[in-house]
Amino acid sequence: QVLLVESGGDSVQPGGSLRLSCLMTGNSVDVMRWFRQAPGGQRELVAEITKSGTTNYSDSVKGRFTISRDNVRNTMYLKMNSLKPEDTAVYYCNAARGPYQYWGQGTRVTVSS
Repeated sequence: QVLLVESGGDSVQPGGSLRLSCLMTGNSVDVMRWFRQAPGGQRELVAEITKSGTTNYSDSVKGRFTISRDNVRNTMYLKMNSLKPEDTAVYYCNAARGPYQYWGQGTRVTVSS
């Protein structure tokens, strides 16, 4: 069993920064991902990181967001810079272990002036 708890969501102005955290408890996992779901939209992949540290980003956040992972603290991070109103969404932590997928409850990010 894997439990994921996100934190760090907040309201910020355009151009601002936030850092999201995802604390994982339970069995070790392979790939960890951040997804987001905007109001009225579908859940989309933002970034992912393997256990060895290989990363991938969606084109919409490349160059602005950085995903990282601390395997000792069992925590994944998403550093978000140069935030835009279109980044407004609920951000979800996801972890994969073999055929199993685990999700956190989400943390809300609002970017507005």
